Amino acid sequence: MRIGELCRRTGVRAHQLRYYEAQGLLEPRRGANGYREYDEDAVLTVAQIRQLLAAGLSTQEIAYLLPCATGTTPELEPCDELLLTLRGRLSGIDAHIDTLVRSRQTLLAYIDATERRAGERGGTAPLEPVPARP
Repeated sequence: MRIGELCRRTGVRAHQLRYYEAQGLLEPRRGANGYREYDEDAVLTVAQIRQLLAAGLSTQEIAYLLPCATGTTPELEPCDELLLTLRGRLSGIDAHIDTLVRSRQTLLAYIDATERRAGERGGTAPLEPVPARP
């Protein structure tokens, strides 16, 4: 199947499929005309990639884990260093969560202190948050 059909069957855009290819996650054949030709297994592989991305894994980690994946969920069969990779990613996510919690606590402290000062001066703080800058 060509890339357009794979897009329709998986709901994934062509540029994402080309990115997966560049990352070594998909390996289409090239027809004589240069078009990418995907086999039927590509539909399952894309579903697995999407689920693993949703779990917070990087494409580099997915490239390592994909040979261990079966089914669309996917289920991961025990492979060398599989649990080490998954636990490493979980540790990174936990560290990021800790950083976000500390940032949230600091922002709440600034808000509380500023509202107290505004109350002492008889003013009021704006009720709507200022949009974040991109």
